[in-house]
Amino acid sequence: MSAIEADNLVRTFGGLRAVDGLSFTVEDGEVFGFLGPNGAGKTTTIGMLTGQLRPTSGHARVAGCDVANDRRRLRPRIGVVFECQNLYERLSGRENLDFAAALFGVAPKRVDEVLDQVRLRDRAADSVRHYSNGMKQRLLIARALLHCPQVLFLDEPTRGLDPIAAREIRRVVADLAGQGVTVFLTTHYMEEADCLCRRVAFIDHGRIVAVDTPSRLKVAYGQRSLRATLRDGSVLDLPLDDPDNARRLAELAAMGHLQTLHSAEATLEDVFVRLTGKGLLA
Repeated sequence: MSAIEADNLVRTFGGLRAVDGLSFTVEDGEVFGFLGPNGAGKTTTIGMLTGQLRPTSGHARVAGCDVANDRRRLRPRIGVVFECQNLYERLSGRENLDFAAALFGVAPKRVDEVLDQVRLRDRAADSVRHYSNGMKQRLLIARALLHCPQVLFLDEPTRGLDPIAAREIRRVVADLAGQGVTVFLTTHYMEEADCLCRRVAFIDHGRIVAVDTPSRLKVAYGQRSLRATLRDGSVLDLPLDDPDNARRLAELAAMGHLQTLHSAEATLEDVFVRLTGKGLLA
C-alpha cells in the first residue's frame, strides 16, 4: 500500500472547481513535490489529504486511512506544517513543544529528540520571539514530528528564508526521508524540488499536467543544448539536435575562440512554462 493514494479527487466551492479529478500515488519514504502557480489547487488538495476538507467526489487514503471517513485514525499518523508560523512567541521553544506533547499524549523525552532532529537544542530555552524565521520553521517541523507521523505535509517551508536557513530546512527534509518518513512538499522554489524530490507533479487549474522524476521531466520537455562561452565574452546556446552545431563547435575550438562549454539542461520551471504557458508565480 502506498503512503498516499488519490483517486479522481474533486473539490468544488460553489461554481468553482478548485481540484478537478486528481489521481496519483506517493510511496513510503518518498519526498513528493506538488508544484504549481498560486491558485492551482495545491492548498485545497492538502486540505483534503489531511482530513480538513471533504472531497466533493473521489477518494483518497493517507497512511492507510480514508481521508473522508477515517479522520480520527488519520490525524495521529500525519504531521502538517502550513506556511503560517502559528507558534506561541512568548514561550520558549521547549515550552511550545512541551505544550504540544501534552496535547498529543507524547512522552516528554520526545521533545529532546525532535529538538536534536532539527538542531535547536542549544536554543530551546530562548523565547520564540527572539528566533529567526528559519529557527521558527524548524520548530514548526519539530512540533509536527513529535508524535512520529508516517506522512509529513510541508507547505512552502522555505518561503522568505535566507539561503543558509533554507539549506538547513532542506537538510531536515532529506534526513526525514532517509528515516522513512513520507514528505508531501509544496514549494515555488524549483531548485529545491529538484534536489529533494524523488518525483514531482505539476498542477494547473486543479489538474495534474505531468508527474515524473525531475530528471525525466527535464529530458522529456526540455531542449538538449550546450552553452558555449567565447573568449570575447559572447555566449552561444547550441541545440544538440542540430547536426550543424557539432561542426560549429569544432571550428570554434580549432580557432581558439572557445573558453568554456557547459550542458544547458532545462530547469523544472522551464518544463512547467512549456506545459502550461505560464510561470510558477502566476
